[in-house]
Amino acid sequence: MELRILILLCSAVLLGSCTKEVKIDIPGYQKQLVVDGSIREGEPPIILLSSTQNIYSPTDITSYLSSFVNNAEVIVSDGTTTLTLTKVCTDNLPPGTEPYVEAIFGMSIQEIQQLPSPLCVYTTFDPLLFGQVGKTYSLTINHEGKTYTSSTKIESPVGLDYLNWKPEPNTASLGYLYGFMTDNPNTSDNFMWEMKHLNDPIYTKPFGPFFNDQFFNGLAFEFTLYNPMSFNDSTYTEAERGFFKQGDTVVLRLSRLGKNEYQFFDKKYSQIFSAGSPFATPVNVPSNITGGALGVWAGFSAWSDTVICTQ
Repeated sequence: MELRILILLCSAVLLGSCTKEVKIDIPGYQKQLVVDGSIREGEPPIILLSSTQNIYSPTDITSYLSSFVNNAEVIVSDGTTTLTLTKVCTDNLPPGTEPYVEAIFGMSIQEIQQLPSPLCVYTTFDPLLFGQVGKTYSLTINHEGKTYTSSTKIESPVGLDYLNWKPEPNTASLGYLYGFMTDNPNTSDNFMWEMKHLNDPIYTKPFGPFFNDQFFNGLAFEFTLYNPMSFNDSTYTEAERGFFKQGDTVVLRLSRLGKNEYQFFDKKYSQIFSAGSPFATPVNVPSNITGGALGVWAGFSAWSDTVICTQ
């Protein structure tokens, strides 16, 4: 027994003496351009540009607004029409563009006007460059001596076979939407879904808006949709959140996008949902922008349906 104790003590001493100092070289901060660009069927291209911020920089609203880039040259082409986009800022909006601006930033005009400095986007009002199904759109950004490029295609839209509202068994006034989809086995489809009340200017995304047909390719199935608007609507009680109320008129927009674009958004939302948890798997968000920039240039085609929540 004494010999065994002696061996253990010696082992502990040896192990304790074999420590090694580990040095980790953390890369220095490198400023990069961030692209948030999209083009939808029947709508103009919308490009927001910003720059990455040092992790040790202030995180107030002024610092956030100062990260936006307003001195770039942005060019979009569909192979026939090529245009240099116009910079449009929220302090000098053309009349009638307010609903578009609200949709772009996900904020009301009143909230935007209260910001300490204006927000700017790059776009065009020329209908020749409004999105069309089947076309591929190239993006070129020239900024501070560097050129960044990307391309995206507006795929053919894919819709549902039907969409209707059903009340819950224990109440006639609250229910979910039920949709039925027949998936094409010959295509790989990627989607984003969002909703709004009929007269709302802005669509609301759910907690997980992006999905693909990896697990239901070629299948026909029914699925349930909850109400994402209810979580920010004070007219809903806690018990009513997630439900649609009888008499609601809602619009579902199901948008199709390309594989590379889907991978960007899928990984981005995975990173958001991890909320910095030390137990979450690290996620590298891919970009379809070449030249060293981050972000995405995405084309969307949309199928929509309006549902009156009644039997």
